[in-house]
Amino acid sequence: MGNMKRIVLDTNILVSAARSREGASFAVLQALRQRRFVALVSVPLMLEYEAVLKRPEQLQVGGRTLAMVDAFLDALCLHVEPVHLHYLWRPQTRDAADEMVLETALNGRADALVSLNTADFSKAARRFRLSLLTPGAFYQQHLLFPEKEH
Repeated sequence: MGNMKRIVLDTNILVSAARSREGASFAVLQALRQRRFVALVSVPLMLEYEAVLKRPEQLQVGGRTLAMVDAFLDALCLHVEPVHLHYLWRPQTRDAADEMVLETALNGRADALVSLNTADFSKAARRFRLSLLTPGAFYQQHLLFPEKEH
C-alpha cells in the first residue's frame, strides 16, 4: 500500500457520483473513502467542487441541501492531500475550470487525472505526459486489479 496512486479528480466525477450510486464515479469515491488512492486537491479546485455542487440544478437532481454539500466537502477534505500551486501553465485547455484541474495534477505530481471529459484534457495530458483516465478505466486498472501493476 506504500505506493498508492496520486490522482486528481475532475469536478465532473463528484457531480456524477452525487447523481448516481451505480456508476464508476461513485465507486472511485468509495475507494477514496477506503484510502485506496490519494486524491490531490488545490484550494481553487476545492472551491470549484463547492461552486458546482452547490448549483441549484445539482442540489435539485440529488435532493441535497447546502448543508449536505458542506458535510460532503468536509468529509472529502479528510481524504485528500493539499497541493500548493507553485506553477501555472495557462492556457493549456479551453476552459478555465479545466486549467485548475490540470495545474493541481501537475503541481501535485499526480499519477493520473480522472475525468469524464477526457477530450478536454487530451492535448495537455500528452504534452505533460500525464495519464488521463475515465473513472471506469481508473477503477479497472488501479482499483479492481491493483496487483497487475508493474
